[in-house]
Amino acid sequence: MQNVLWRSALRTALIVPFAAFLYNPSTALAGLIVPLGSAQNFAVLGASTVTNTGPTVINGDLGLSPGTSITGFGPGVLNGAEHDTDAVAHQAQVDALTAYNTLTGLTVGVGDTLTGTDLGGQTLVPGVYFFATSAQLTGALTLNARGDPNALFVFLIGTTLTTASASSVVFINSGDLPVGSVYWQVGSSATLGTTTAFAGNILADQSITLTTGATIGCGRAIALNAAVTMDTNTVSIGGCESTTGGDNGGDTGGGDTGGGAPEPATVTLLCGGLLALISHGRQTRKRVV
Repeated sequence: MQNVLWRSALRTALIVPFAAFLYNPSTALAGLIVPLGSAQNFAVLGASTVTNTGPTVINGDLGLSPGTSITGFGPGVLNGAEHDTDAVAHQAQVDALTAYNTLTGLTVGVGDTLTGTDLGGQTLVPGVYFFATSAQLTGALTLNARGDPNALFVFLIGTTLTTASASSVVFINSGDLPVGSVYWQVGSSATLGTTTAFAGNILADQSITLTTGATIGCGRAIALNAAVTMDTNTVSIGGCESTTGGDNGGDTGGGDTGGGAPEPATVTLLCGGLLALISHGRQTRKRVV
């Protein structure tokens, strides 16, 4: 009887934590690749117009399709190729729409609906986050990659994305995430407030406005049907680098606090517990014999 109980307890101890790990939504999400296609070469891609005021710097390609007006370069500086209503820009828009639709079809995890929640002050783990209407960022949003180089953060926004002045998106436990790790799918238009330090790929159904001094240090500004408007900005398709070291001491806000791979300490405790259980079972059998 004791042997039967011991075997049952051991099976439970082995199956439960590893089943939870295998079926964790954040773990499954890590393998997803959002198909930007040829749009991945563009830091800025507009549909109707692309306009700039001041010494904006674009690190990556600049494109427009099907509009015919790119203005403000110079004084803006382009460290990439310009594609003004040519076949390359057209294909990039087609590929960007494919990415937009792919994002729209993603499943939102339980508890990851953030409608009415300001992203400022939140710390989120990899996952898909949903806003039925508008999304607001006032202050700093922290994205905790939990040491996973394949971590993916997706924000599905029903209408508008707006950031207050001096807001920011920062990373922890990220190492050097690829630029494709953060997506903002915006149902209408996005506006970044003055001196906002933003990160991620903005794919807006309508327009994108970068007000004075706003930057996208790790992503793209792609408007599918309207204009991209800039004023003394920096937009770069460079990689995302961790802004702080180590964990932040816990996840807050609407994030799935159980997402991602187990922390090293958790794995250590689990293995130690299993070894202790096995040892106890062996000693019990000896006493019975």
